[in-house]
Amino acid sequence: MNEETEALYRELKELADEDGYILQPDKAILEDLLIGLVENEKRYGYHSCPCRLATGTLADDMDIICPCDYRDLDLEEFGCCYCTLYVDEDWISGTRPHLPIPERRPVEKILGKGEDVDMTAAESGSEISVWRCTVCGYLAARPEPPNQCPICKATKERFEKFPMG
Repeated sequence: MNEETEALYRELKELADEDGYILQPDKAILEDLLIGLVENEKRYGYHSCPCRLATGTLADDMDIICPCDYRDLDLEEFGCCYCTLYVDEDWISGTRPHLPIPERRPVEKILGKGEDVDMTAAESGSEISVWRCTVCGYLAARPEPPNQCPICKATKERFEKFPMG
């Protein structure tokens, strides 16, 4: 690993350890993912997921900044996130099959705002709600609340639906 990817690895490893997550154990795959994150940081100014196309507009890409909004749902259902940066013990040991992860990102976000999209959130299969951490006030727009608040580390149970409008 070069200096940049090594520094990012240390940062992600520390956060993963603190929050109870496991990083990809395969060093070659891990290094490729870290290189992608570093390149996206240089390109866009933030660590967008290396396995998804970012727009370069922070407001449009907030859901795919690593760790992305979809990580926890992917880990629960498949044992790894979309890009396999985060994995669980069953996935590592092979007791959980390594299945393809479906793209959870709404098609409107993938295509961008400039495209004609004839699909509602309900039709895309994922209704987005705003969730508020009752401990620190952090807001997350996603189908389900995060397993853990990225700010104060409160658990999923401490989130409530935030009324909009």
